[in-house]
Amino acid sequence: MVAMLMVDRELPAAARLTPAGERILAAAATMFYEQGIRTVGVDAIAEAADVTKKTLYDRFGSKDRLIAAYLEHRSRVWHAFLDAQLEVRAPKTPVELILALFAALTDWVTESRQGCGFINASVELAAPDHPAMPVIVGQKQWMRAEFEAQARLAGLDDPGELADRLLLLHEGALVSFRVAAMPHAPEVAARAAADLLAGWPRSSGAR
Repeated sequence: MVAMLMVDRELPAAARLTPAGERILAAAATMFYEQGIRTVGVDAIAEAADVTKKTLYDRFGSKDRLIAAYLEHRSRVWHAFLDAQLEVRAPKTPVELILALFAALTDWVTESRQGCGFINASVELAAPDHPAMPVIVGQKQWMRAEFEAQARLAGLDDPGELADRLLLLHEGALVSFRVAAMPHAPEVAARAAADLLAGWPRSSGAR
């Protein structure tokens, strides 16, 4: 297995939640993802979590802050999923790791029928100053940074440009799958990524 599997994976430390706070976050995570952020109100979340609305606001301050906490939680779930996938697939080179990330996408969308929670949230949260937007943008930047780091480790030419193209394939697959335009989009993206990597030039002096 390659020595460096993931880079810049650390998320902001989550505040320690009380049991009530954990129930609120768990209820919000399920309801936001399955029903949509804008359609779910704080009353419904509080009822599902068996708390008062006052408790919800005491723990999270506002619905917008709860949305941000939901996406931070989802990011941790995504990273843990990728770690488990890489542990099973055991890539031996940076290129194999990149391809393993694409292969993992197929399993992710199979389990997560509503697609990417970050993309879904970005559509609903149009305001650029929404508290959740840095989480959404940061997650996508992290994915691109991972592609670039692994391309650099592989000695591939212009790793930044390659990372841009890989991210477009990765995110395009998520969107195409979510809108049911291409049910096998993750598999198509994985094949396209393999072709892209196979034909990408190596940096001068790289082995």
